[in-house]
This record gives sequence, structure tokens and C-alpha cells, in this order.
Amino acid sequence: MDSRTSVSSAADSSGGGGGDAALLARPGVVELPESLGYRVKKRLLGKPLTTEQLAHEKLSNPVALGVLASDCISSSAYGSEAMLVQMIGVVGLSAFGLLMPITGVVLFVLTVLTLCYREVVMVYTRAGGSYVVARENFGPRVAQVAAVALLIDYIVTVAVQTAAGTVALLSLVHLLGGRHYDWVDNYQLPISVFIVLLLCWGNLRGIREAGKAFAAPAYLYMGAMGLLFSVAIIRGVFGHIPMADVHAAGATPLGVHGGESLLKVSMVFMLLRAFANGGTSLTGLEAISNGVSAFKSPQGRNARKTLVAMSVTLGTLVLGVSILAWRTHSIPYVDGSPSVLAQEGSLIFGSSWFGQAGLVFLQLATALILYTGANTSFNGFPFLASFVAEDSFLPRQLTRRGHRLAFSSGIITLTAVSLVLLIATNAQLDSLLGLYAIGVFTGFFMAGCGLVKHFIDRPNEPKRAIKIAINATAAALSICVVAIFAVTKFTEGAWVVVVIFPLGVWALIKVNKRYRDEAATLTAASADTANPKYRRQVMYILVDRVDLAALKAISYARSLRPSEIRAVHFMIDNLEAEKLAAQWSEAEVGDLPLEVVQCPDRRITRSLLELITRNTADQKSQITLLIPERNYSPILGRLLHRRTADHIARAVGKLPNVVATIVPFDVVIKEHPSAEEPPVGAGVPLEK
Repeated sequence: MDSRTSVSSAADSSGGGGGDAALLARPGVVELPESLGYRVKKRLLGKPLTTEQLAHEKLSNPVALGVLASDCISSSAYGSEAMLVQMIGVVGLSAFGLLMPITGVVLFVLTVLTLCYREVVMVYTRAGGSYVVARENFGPRVAQVAAVALLIDYIVTVAVQTAAGTVALLSLVHLLGGRHYDWVDNYQLPISVFIVLLLCWGNLRGIREAGKAFAAPAYLYMGAMGLLFSVAIIRGVFGHIPMADVHAAGATPLGVHGGESLLKVSMVFMLLRAFANGGTSLTGLEAISNGVSAFKSPQGRNARKTLVAMSVTLGTLVLGVSILAWRTHSIPYVDGSPSVLAQEGSLIFGSSWFGQAGLVFLQLATALILYTGANTSFNGFPFLASFVAEDSFLPRQLTRRGHRLAFSSGIITLTAVSLVLLIATNAQLDSLLGLYAIGVFTGFFMAGCGLVKHFIDRPNEPKRAIKIAINATAAALSICVVAIFAVTKFTEGAWVVVVIFPLGVWALIKVNKRYRDEAATLTAASADTANPKYRRQVMYILVDRVDLAALKAISYARSLRPSEIRAVHFMIDNLEAEKLAAQWSEAEVGDLPLEVVQCPDRRITRSLLELITRNTADQKSQITLLIPERNYSPILGRLLHRRTADHIARAVGKLPNVVATIVPFDVVIKEHPSAEEPPVGAGVPLEK
């Protein structure tokens, strides 16, 4: 029958008896009508992929550098500007002189973290990065700190990268068309939202992280930056490097401090804020460790080579952008556009046709790698969420692959939260950077601590003391950055992460406790649970009207041949009950009477529970409740009809000795019955 039960059929020759499980062959294709929602999904996403098509393509080192390093390398486009934003309004032009020392500190942190992650990719070759490191060394509960850190990092990365990519496009419009194109700034948010939705759609269709097309933007960006630096060197040797107009309309006002004591206090705070912003240049450094399993064998060695190449590239680009900003005095603008990098390109390339072409190339390549860097999160977030869900710290729906073999639930979750973040900050890059580094550097801290414990537990490890010192230094530097960021950027948005972070860890641990409690309940059954132990099987059929759905439930009940069948109606309205009784007497239901139970307070579920409890008091009867459910059209039907079957089934299922079965009847298919079908309640023969 059509009761809500999953049934597999196979030929009798499949064998197997008792409690043995048998693997059944896939049945032949049967043509069944598809729902409107599925037809729309197939049109948007394409034909579904089969599980057999889930092949894991291994990456060569050059392709891996382009695919996995986009997020990290692209942060050089806004890292130096983020430092200047914090200093220009305080110390004016002196900020350009302070930029280089702070850049040096950032590069030192980059070096230490690179040495740390060289060990991560060699020791832990399964995807997951700092989460796997923390889980293997500190257990799954402590690992949730790393999980929350990485999940926050992925979410903020989508918002930051798309916003920065849009700034690159708008900067190009400003520099080519002049400041009278200020109206384009109104499109910062819509363009960023559109890009996120486009990335979501593409990943739901099954964009592969191993595609060579995703490696191209990184190399285009590196080529554009190489061209910029080369032209700058040539102009510096044979000519002069032009200077930006720091007093241009829209530029950040230059700050001038007065008072020696005030200067000392605010200078320290300002430098810390600038360093915290500069730390955003290091985001994405963990991407290779999260995807180390995608490398060709030997995975650890190839991942380590690619990691070093990525770090050297990032350090070179950050240093180059900072040097050009120092030489050209490219100043951040209040609305973020044109960006410092775009101004450097305009000044270095000049106004000739070659210069205009170079600027267009630079900005388009920058926008492309920033958007591609955002796509890195669409690969990393769903996979990490699936790992955490496998450990029962997130809903297990996140482990399921969707229509196109992608982790659809994770992709949609990432999209939704990222869009909320973009809308809340109006896609302003400086506001988003206040949320960035806490999650990233917490992950770095967990990786460093995990490796310290890993090497402490292995006294025979070669160069053990050096490795412990390096990873302890990386952990110490990372937690210092977290503290600096939390304090100096607290009022600029970091408070959101500071509040959400512990709540996120607490929520994941509560989810795990719920799963463990449910598992304990389900495994606490006695050995004879599957054996029948009731003398009588009584079936109750809920009747609220006499129609095909109710008659189908009666027919199904009689086919099971229980000890007793009882049709019950809970009376809320006297007149309706009288009409129902009259229809029941005219319907061919055999000798089955209709019992009417008064329900003056209209609490049908409560009255049903009281009735069943009275009839199971002897502990000798097994009650099966059949609930006819009428399924209407997916959209309009839900608006026009109540759906109480699931609610009743959940309530009754809490009682001992009671089983609830929903018997669905598809009203959509039966809306236009054929001429052979008899009318409702008349001439419908039922077995007695």
C-alpha cells in the first residue's frame, strides 16, 4: 500500500534469511511523474550526477598553486591599503613611512606561519587543516574551536573577497571616467550580492575546484602585478615615479596630532590597529592544508612545495604594493574607490594607450582573482562542514551530496550567511575587515598548538626541538594577533566575532550531546525488542470526512487483518458530525461502525492521547493509528489546507505500545478521476 514506509523489492532468488543484509540490484528505470520543484532544479542545475561519477582529480603543483592559493595571494590587493586606512587619519603623510616597518612585521609573521604549515601538510595529508590537527591531538570537543574559527573564516572570506573584487571594478571606472562617475558606488552592494549568488549557482551545478580554469586568474593576477612592478622599476631607474594627489576630492583627510602624551598613547593603539588590518593579508594561508588530499603523490611533499611558493608570492606582492604606496603616496579614499592598488597602476602605467591597457589588465585580473578567492570558500566550507557533521557536531544533512554531487546544504548555508554579512555592512570593505582575522588566526593558533603536542608525544622525531620551537612561536604570534584584533577592532565589528565565537563552540557541543543522547536511547533496547509480545493488535483510523483517502486507509487496515479495527471521529462541531455520520451510513464500509468522541475544547490531539492511553492500560494491546493524509499541490495546497498528520503522529509516537502510520493520498493526481472510478462513498467495495 501507500503507507509512508520505504520498501525494497527483489527477486526471491536474492537469498538471505534471518538478520542477514543483502545488497539488492538496482531495479530497472520506471517512468514516474516529476514534481515541479524537481523540474525547475534540473533546468537550473542540469541533469543529476550519479555517485559513480564522483572522481577525485589530483592536482599538479602549478594547477594547485593557482586553484588553492587564490584566496591567499589575492589578499595582497587590499592588505597594504588596510594598514594605511588606520594611519592616514591619525598621522597624515607619516603613515607612508610607518607602512614599511609594519609590512616587515607582517612578513615576519607570514614566515613563521609558513614554517608551521609546512609541518601541517607533511603530517596531516587528509583535507581539514587545523580542524584535523586539533581533533587528532586534543580530541573532537576541543577541535570545535578550530571548526568555528574556520567556518567563520570561510563566511567572512566570501564577503570580503567579493566586496574587494567589486571595489577593483569600480576603481577602474573611476580612474578611466573620472570622479563624475561617483554614482557607480551605489552598485557596490548589488554587484557583490550578484557575484555571491552566481558563485552559489555555479557550485550547486558542480564547479570543480580542480578545474584548470580556476587556476588562470591567479596567474593572470601575478602576471599583471609583475608587469606593474617591472614598469615601476624601469621608471624608477630611467625616469621618475609620479606622486598621487593626497588632497584630491574623496581622499581620506590627513590627520595631524597635537599633544605629546596623546600622541604616544594613540600612536601605540594606531600601530596595533594597522598591524591587525595588515594581518588580513595572511588570510587564506591555510587553504593548501585544507586541500592537501587533492595533490598528487607524494601529497605532503608536493603540498609543502606549493605552500612555500604561495607564501613567497604573497610576501613579494605585499611588499611590492607597500613600496609603491610609500613611493607614490597613493592614499585610501573614504568610499574605498579607487583603491590604493588601482591608483598605483594608474600612476605607474601612465595615461598613454599602453598605460590605459595596463590599468585595465591589472584591475580586471585583480577583480577576477578576488572573486575566484571567494569561490575557494565554496569548496572549503561545505567540505569542512561535512567533516564536522561526520563527527556529529553539526546536522548530518551537511554530509549529503546533492543533485550534482556537491554538498548543497553547506553551499546554501554559506551563501545565506555571507549575503546577510554583505547587506549588514553594505559591502564596505573596511567594515568587513574588522571581522576577518580573529577566525583566521584562531585556526593558526590551534594548528600550532596541535603540532607542538604532536612532536612532544614523539621523542624520536628528527629535529624535534626546532619543530616544537617553530610551532610554539607560530601559536604565540597567532594568539597575540587574535588579542590585538579583538581589542583594537572591537568597536569596528570584531565584537560580533567575539560574541559569536564562544556561542558557536557551545552550539556545536550541544548538537553533539543531542546526537549522543539520541544514539544512547536508540541502542538501549532489550534483546527481545523485535519479538512480538502483545496479544491483540488494534487499529484506529482517524476519520474527519468520508472520501477516497479515508476509504483507502480502511482498505489498508483490513489487508493487515488485525484483531480489531475502529474508525474514530473527534467531534468539534455537532452539525458536521451529523453530516459525517450520514455519509458514513451511505458509504460501503461493511460492518465497521463510526465512533464519535466529543472534543468540546477542540484539542483533538489531547483527546486522542487520552483515548489511546485508556485502551492500552492493560499493557496487552498494540495500537496502530492510521492517519489518512491528503497531499495537495505543493504551493497552493499548503496555503489552502492544514497539514496535521505529522503533528499527530509525533505526539502519538511518544506513547508506549503505539505505532502511528500515515497513509498518504495524492489529491493532485486524483483531481480528474477517470470515468471508471466510482464516486466518493458509493460503490466502493471493501474487503470485510
